[in-house]
Amino acid sequence: QVQLVESGGGLLQAGDSLRLSCVASGYISSFAMAWFRQAPGKEREFVAQINWSGGNIYYGDSVLGRFTISRDNARNTVYLQMDRLEPEDTALYYCAATTKGGSFYYPDVVDYDYWGQGTLVTVSS
Repeated sequence: QVQLVESGGGLLQAGDSLRLSCVASGYISSFAMAWFRQAPGKEREFVAQINWSGGNIYYGDSVLGRFTISRDNARNTVYLQMDRLEPEDTALYYCAATTKGGSFYYPDVVDYDYWGQGTLVTVSS
């Protein structure tokens, strides 16, 4: 069983930077990991995905060029570096893990087997 715990959320201003962390208990080194976010009244949105080795990375269009996903398998941790934050980035950010193999693109919520509880990021203008 894998448990995911996100941290690092907060209240920021437009243009600020922030790094989120997701620490896993359990083996995740062979899993693809991702970040999703959900704003009030909206569906959960794909943000970024990284495969087990870090060699394949995908981003949602709205964060491409501003956010960077990375992982440290020795620490069982996945990161999301968020730069040039915008008010539209305000959301609850979730970490997710999939047991699906390969290095394919998994942008859908249903592709993921494990989820954290989320960490809130609020960006004011």
